[in-house]
Amino acid sequence: MNIERTRADVMERLTQSGGQGVLRFLTCGSVDDGKSTLIGRLLYDSKLLFEDQINVLERDSRKHGTAGDEIDFALLLDGLEAEREQGITIDVAYRFFSTEKRKFVVADTPGHEQYTRNMATGASTADVAVMMIDARKGVLIQTLRHTYIARMMGIRHIVLAVNKMDLVEHSRGRFHEIVAEYLKSADELGFESITPIPMSARYGDNVTKRSDDMSWYTGPTLIEHLEGLDIDSDIQNEPFRMPVQWVNRPNLNFRGYSGTIVAGTIQPGDAIVVAQSGQAANVERIVTADGDLDEAVAGDAVTLVLNHEIDISRGDVIASAEGRPEVTDQFAAELLWMSEDDLLPGRSYLLKIGTATTPATVSALKHRVDVNTYEKKPSRKLEMNGIGFCNLSTARPIAFDPYHKIRDMGAFILVDRFTNQTVGAGMIEFGLRRASNIHHHAMDVTKEARAQIKGQKPAILWFTGLSGAGKSTVANLVERKLSQAGHHTYSLDGDNIRHGLNRDLGFTDEDRVENVRRIGEVGKLFVDSGLIVTCSFISPFRSERQMVRELVDDGEFIEVFIDAPLEVCIERDPKGLYKKAQAGEIKNFTGFDSPYEVPEAPELHIQTADLSAEEAADQVIAEIKRMGRLG
Repeated sequence: MNIERTRADVMERLTQSGGQGVLRFLTCGSVDDGKSTLIGRLLYDSKLLFEDQINVLERDSRKHGTAGDEIDFALLLDGLEAEREQGITIDVAYRFFSTEKRKFVVADTPGHEQYTRNMATGASTADVAVMMIDARKGVLIQTLRHTYIARMMGIRHIVLAVNKMDLVEHSRGRFHEIVAEYLKSADELGFESITPIPMSARYGDNVTKRSDDMSWYTGPTLIEHLEGLDIDSDIQNEPFRMPVQWVNRPNLNFRGYSGTIVAGTIQPGDAIVVAQSGQAANVERIVTADGDLDEAVAGDAVTLVLNHEIDISRGDVIASAEGRPEVTDQFAAELLWMSEDDLLPGRSYLLKIGTATTPATVSALKHRVDVNTYEKKPSRKLEMNGIGFCNLSTARPIAFDPYHKIRDMGAFILVDRFTNQTVGAGMIEFGLRRASNIHHHAMDVTKEARAQIKGQKPAILWFTGLSGAGKSTVANLVERKLSQAGHHTYSLDGDNIRHGLNRDLGFTDEDRVENVRRIGEVGKLFVDSGLIVTCSFISPFRSERQMVRELVDDGEFIEVFIDAPLEVCIERDPKGLYKKAQAGEIKNFTGFDSPYEVPEAPELHIQTADLSAEEAADQVIAEIKRMGRLG
């Protein structure tokens, strides 16, 4: 194999490209289908490897390779030591190469199911998906999952690369069998094109050169197909959109709004609006590091100077005055779940879309997708790598366009509020009408007026802790003492609520989340009425307690951790629940087979093992007096 590739050869190749523009594609499919090998072969055959790179590759092939005496092209991309030792791709590796007709950016994505999030990352910017299939194994579940994710991410073209044909004796029958099986599932997803190509990436057959061993195949090689594929985007013809990344204020004489244009074009003099507020202005200048522009288009990073000052901050979207995005706090979206912890409707996450971040909840999971059949099935939760169709609700309105229309305006991620890990990736399909038709109605009698009449400041006293710790007992005493002192109160108790408002809920994690969400909303109404409301709930998850805290104003949520060791709670066992749990008669019982997340910074931490209920109640009242809630 000739390895004499000089730096001059490579630089000459890099300067060559035709007029088709840059094509971004990714390789995907199940593990060990040959994705990295294919890209390594493309780089090698495109003469884009330096001689020292090839020398290192030959050395690594002897040490880590799986191709005998041949070069193992997969090692060009599997840069992590863990990947080389296991022979798998974990991270997303991006490479650039070009032919005489086109330039390419290719993403090599992992095949293992636990790294599905990385595949979604690569797909989010790709125009084409090269779906790799090992000819020996055929269509696998991960093949179908990656196909569906490619469709979710807006990819319109699929290359069905049936690889390792040399290991099935270049069988024409096997190739057509795999193609028929794949098309049976993928045809319904609505791709613009699905192009099957039989190949052997290891030897380059039908990759950059035609295969003598598969003369029965008369279609294009992979590189011929990619060179000629028309992926012209109409993104510049869409209405203007620019999420604001930051307000550029270097001195008192300059104020600009910086960001990357994600759709449309803009010129000085054009009328714009801030999507969320509707405030209008005209563009006075388009500023860049290289000077002012007469026009900027999608993909340009610019600073817009307006003809007068309006209220704009990071997260706002500057849009065309004649073609505005939708603004709503409720919408429907497809969601790819990426966390080991199940998605629970009602739990609060952080939603990031463009440059904006806001608390959000999945208000309803309409269905999940069975990746084996693409059938839509009812479900109450999504597990890791699950795909579902959801309704979401955000704490404040967001500006968006449907994902299929403008990718960057319809794509979002969900982030766990405590671990800061990305747990989901979503694509907005449409807004929900009720979100744009329902508004807060201003009332003449306010929360402050109601509280003033009562001579107190309203609050939620949230008692949390294990069953048997003493929550209800202490909360009951607190309310009684407050009432006797002439304060206006109400009590929400876990057991009492489950006889009415929450009688339809069980004790699964999903039901516990919904239980607390409903109580939080009711508690908020009581606070709005000016009352001090006690809430006694195990409420085992920090996320839901934090969600309730954010429903009310600062200082109105007082978390009271009623703490007793588990052995003390078992000894007390006022309802006989621990005994039943130990006997296996109760499932999902907190402290046994369901977790309790201890509060990290409660306003009050009361240990009741060596404290009477009266003493505990007095501590609570003393604290709310200190906080000034009792007037």
